[in-house]
Amino acid sequence: MFGNLFDQEEEEEENGFAAASSTGRAAKVGDEPPPPRGKSSLCGIKNQGGTCYLNSLLQTLLFTPEFREKLFSLGPEELGCLTDKDKPGAKVRVIPLELQRLFASLLLVDQQSASTADLTDSFGWNSAEGTNQHDVQELNRILFSALEHSLVDTSGSAFIQQLYHGTIANSIVCKECGNVSQRQEDFLDLTVCVCGMSSLEETLWNMFVEEELFEGNNLYRCAQCDRLVTAAKSAKLKKLPPFITMSLLRFSFDFVKCERYKETGRYNFPFTINLQPFCEQTDGEDTDYSYELFSVIIHKGGCYGGHYHVYIRDIDQLGKWEPTEEECKLKIQKKVKEEVKNEVCGPKLQEDDPLSVLTAIIAQEPSKIVLLDQLGQKLMDKIGSSWSKKFRKHYGPIGKFLKSNNDIFMLLSNGTQVTLKANTPGPVKEPLGLAEHTFDSNHSTHADLRDAKQQEPEDGQGSHWFDFNDSTVTSIRKSDIEKQFQGKESAYMLFYRKTQLHRPSEALNNPRYKVPPHLIQVAQEENFKLQQMRDRFEATNNTIELRLHLANCYRMENGALQPISKEWNGSSTLSFDRRKTVGDLRLSIYQMQELWEGDMALTMAKSLPAGLHLYNTITDDSIPLYSAGIQTNSDLFVWNGKEVCGASVLTGAEWEPVLLTVVRPFLEQDGVECEGGNGGFENGGTRLKKEERGFAGAVTLGQVREALGEPKQILLCQERKEGKIGEKGEGGGGGATGWQLFPPADMQRTLKELSLKDGDALLVLEPQSLDSSVFTLNGDIVTVTTPSDCRWLQVEFRPHGGGEGGVGGEEEEERRKIKVPATGSMLLGEVKQRAMEELQLNKEPPGKLFDDAQFCLRQVDRTGKLLPPVCEELSVRDAGVRLMTTLTLCPGNAPKASQIFLHFSVGTAPPAGIEMDIIVENSCTVRECLKAMLDAVGLDGTCWHLSRLDWCEELGEPLMDEDASLSEMKIINGETLIIAEGQLPPKGFLKLSVWWCVDPANAAQQFNHADHGSAEEQTVEVLPERHSRSLPLCSDNMAQLRSVGQVEISEDATLEDLKTQVLTLPALQDVCIPTTAFMRVWQLDAWQLARILRGQQLTLKKLKLTSGTDLCVQQLLKEEDLGPREVLLHVKMGVPGERCYYPAEELVWDASRDSSPHSLRTCLAAHYGLSPDTLLLAKYQPPKHSWEEISNWSQQVSKKKRKKKAESLLGAPFHFKDGDTIGVKNLLIDNNRDFVTLDDEQAQQRLREQAEERRKGEQAAGCNGVGPQKKTALNKFRKPEVALSINVGVFR
Repeated sequence: MFGNLFDQEEEEEENGFAAASSTGRAAKVGDEPPPPRGKSSLCGIKNQGGTCYLNSLLQTLLFTPEFREKLFSLGPEELGCLTDKDKPGAKVRVIPLELQRLFASLLLVDQQSASTADLTDSFGWNSAEGTNQHDVQELNRILFSALEHSLVDTSGSAFIQQLYHGTIANSIVCKECGNVSQRQEDFLDLTVCVCGMSSLEETLWNMFVEEELFEGNNLYRCAQCDRLVTAAKSAKLKKLPPFITMSLLRFSFDFVKCERYKETGRYNFPFTINLQPFCEQTDGEDTDYSYELFSVIIHKGGCYGGHYHVYIRDIDQLGKWEPTEEECKLKIQKKVKEEVKNEVCGPKLQEDDPLSVLTAIIAQEPSKIVLLDQLGQKLMDKIGSSWSKKFRKHYGPIGKFLKSNNDIFMLLSNGTQVTLKANTPGPVKEPLGLAEHTFDSNHSTHADLRDAKQQEPEDGQGSHWFDFNDSTVTSIRKSDIEKQFQGKESAYMLFYRKTQLHRPSEALNNPRYKVPPHLIQVAQEENFKLQQMRDRFEATNNTIELRLHLANCYRMENGALQPISKEWNGSSTLSFDRRKTVGDLRLSIYQMQELWEGDMALTMAKSLPAGLHLYNTITDDSIPLYSAGIQTNSDLFVWNGKEVCGASVLTGAEWEPVLLTVVRPFLEQDGVECEGGNGGFENGGTRLKKEERGFAGAVTLGQVREALGEPKQILLCQERKEGKIGEKGEGGGGGATGWQLFPPADMQRTLKELSLKDGDALLVLEPQSLDSSVFTLNGDIVTVTTPSDCRWLQVEFRPHGGGEGGVGGEEEEERRKIKVPATGSMLLGEVKQRAMEELQLNKEPPGKLFDDAQFCLRQVDRTGKLLPPVCEELSVRDAGVRLMTTLTLCPGNAPKASQIFLHFSVGTAPPAGIEMDIIVENSCTVRECLKAMLDAVGLDGTCWHLSRLDWCEELGEPLMDEDASLSEMKIINGETLIIAEGQLPPKGFLKLSVWWCVDPANAAQQFNHADHGSAEEQTVEVLPERHSRSLPLCSDNMAQLRSVGQVEISEDATLEDLKTQVLTLPALQDVCIPTTAFMRVWQLDAWQLARILRGQQLTLKKLKLTSGTDLCVQQLLKEEDLGPREVLLHVKMGVPGERCYYPAEELVWDASRDSSPHSLRTCLAAHYGLSPDTLLLAKYQPPKHSWEEISNWSQQVSKKKRKKKAESLLGAPFHFKDGDTIGVKNLLIDNNRDFVTLDDEQAQQRLREQAEERRKGEQAAGCNGVGPQKKTALNKFRKPEVALSINVGVFR
């Protein structure tokens, strides 16, 4: 009828990609099993990418009980068996068999949604058909026709005719002789006009009551009169079927504008209708003509795209109806208001107890579930304060609090939802029998979440209405149907049934009614498999790893438990089910330790820098592990509860040990680790000796002094926070360190009261040490001066700022480098003055007289590049200059303390070293800085702005706030700014350049022609080089980037808004994209695909997009919604015996739970249907044209040792990211372990030749190509409409 009219251009298919991505693909190890049915107890249908029209019609047929039972009445003896469909000569009626299996699955299998992949395969559809939408009216006729052809010569050959076919009698009556000419025609559905009509009754009256007169110039030739006469034409319904389908003609053609459009005006239709006025025979009873509405297929969108879903009345009451969340909220709010009004409030909410507040919030929700990202707002509404302000300081983040109270709260959907634990997880049960797994309307895994009392709809029994929207099924009311009378989302097909059709009582609430036994058995087996998958998944999720520490392997030392053996850390790993009790765990440990005697205490422990520390002992054996706070990777200490190796152990948080660094003065000797390095005095000197000691946090400082064996007159000092031992190292900018002297009163305070923590240093001094030159007392501050303060700075003179210092050979070069004695407190201006005196620059001949104000000191990085001049008003230490390093004396001015030194250039980022310099005040605004730079280069005008450089040394984000100071914009000393042409976009808006990714293989499909001329007449457009670039999609596939313009959009807009605005660009107005989910947006970095932008509802600010960013838009064949830890990879399987690969395929690897090589290998094995052990993997490195093999080796770790953390492919050395190419070798049939191809070898040879040319000083030519290549741009038009068809075999 309309072909593939509905390409989903305006509205997104809900749940489409999730369904399509799992169809026909092997389940990955560790994947979550299919979720059970939702609150409605009804099953949805997965969307294959564009099959929402098919899903809506199938649900309507399923909930037509007479159709369903007629289909189920056909047995295998008539239809055949699916296992024989590939046998030659076998007549297997595949379409009705697959339809039976689908209906049985929808009725009996406990899953949220079923797949139609097998059914569409029986239609003869390929994968592309699953992504193309068609008209549901056309599908209705074609599907019924396919069923009628499939059921030829069976007992069900006429059931479509019996249920849906009616007859219309068309009559023409001659006004002269009264002769009646009548013709009858069958109808499957009635197509009713919407344009110009207000209701269905008005349209039917116009079709079947009003007469059309043939008069005037439009006369009728009567066969009896044999001449042109006046006549009247009319139509009547002659035979009414049990079911009538009304197709609303909402899509029309505007002959003035020559385009299609959708009628969105109001069009009413009744819930019950009497067709007697429209029938030829009207002598029957009223019930013979009375019909009631039971299904409404709704189309949302425009004439070139949209989405279908369906409202269905549950005739057999198979579902579980309950009010919507909005209605429940309104009812709760009303109830609360009444309670407040009547002053019948319950006990006052304890607002200072987060457990009480969160429990009350979740309990008040009708579904007893709250989204985790909405919990904070609900808390604010409840108590008027946020979690961060009221509870975070004492209880930590809200997510951590929920996890720590997992005996009360339970996280669902990968941690995105939270609910109360109405029933704690029970013990592991044995698998149920097959019959017990058959799903009925009372069975659901989430039954504990349905505590809210169900309400019947206002229309009484039998009036349950549900919205079937692909995988989602929700309850609705009759009033919701009236909202579909008009608008972009409006009714498209109406299904009526005779009111005489009554259902038997045994069919109500019985999904097995009339279902064949063999299909019930299949559903039972499927339920058994699903339950096993869920049990395994639940067991895996509840298995935790515990680290057991045995008392006989530890000794008490330095206030903490230390392993006796240095080779073994004293712990062993135990896997255990967290749902079991503490008593079960204790019994398991008893069985592991056969020689254990006496009592056994289990105490929570924690490894600290000072050693292992014990906290609370678990005494209640009846509670499960999760209620005892035992989680994965928890440390448990197994002992007798009294002593360890004869020493008593202090437990609890107040006795946590602190590891301190004890520092003592020490006379320098060889072989001792001291502070100060190798540089010392000629005859030796005083050094600082360091030693790590652990002390209980509750001991006093006086007790620490006694433990160190020091007398009472000894002085204890704490290192000041400005610097720590060992931070300055060699050549540090001044080696003096400051220490705070503890007053005598602090000797009675504990280490925790003094805020001493792990790693803090404690200096132990004798009073007479303060008389030496090394230790100086000033008030309560002790300054320690070590030989590292007595060092020098080397100054190199460069009169022209270049790399060469002079022109007089080695003697002149040596004279231009001098050493200046310096300390950390010396001013850099004094260093420069001494250097100029040593270099005798003030004694140059006339004409070459240098003033010291013309020179500045600059540091040099490791590559020899000059860094910004240092401020001469600062000391060596304050300026961050390291002693025993080199400073360069160059022409130029040094900035003052209030100024900064900046590099800048005009237009583009210049090569390093040729940019211009300027010194400006740090407090000046961006506008003033821009004006100063424009004055320096002689430019004027207002069409300029400043931009930063990005990390690739290319033009980066502009400085948006021109009235902000440089310090507020965090412009640092030595930064490079670019004077870019053009005015800034408005504040808060981003200006983004958009490039369209055109795959040469699919260019014709992506850029279609706008007219319908022949291919020879289609002209091409030559694109300049700046509007066209080549881009590698993967290692062997090049795509073309075409500039399609720029978009200006708010940084608070979402990614979906950005995609929508991109589609409005003139260059893309004729590109066929169903919805924004069929678009993939890449961020370009240095003209390479850097990352995929994820999260349809995330703002551009959260995605960290800045003005000037280049985006690449790629059209997809199916919907895509990547998670934050899902990686898009290009995988290529090697051709056995050859040095090449099969074409690359896209693969989405979920690295959220496991990002190890094992996880990737398992994912690829499932993708190719191979064993993981037979695969050899490597990652392609495009810059080097080489392959980096991903090792199969995994480290073997003893069970007694601590479990090693798995290697992550997202980190070093592989750093997996979107777009990476992965090579795969099947070692079963391919002995070649080398991934390098002949093209790679040629590219590597070219790289070596280019490197050789650079070494010889030859400039590489043709970096950007010979010149702008001439590109062609095809005229665009919409994809040709493909007729919908279903292939049926011959059964006559």
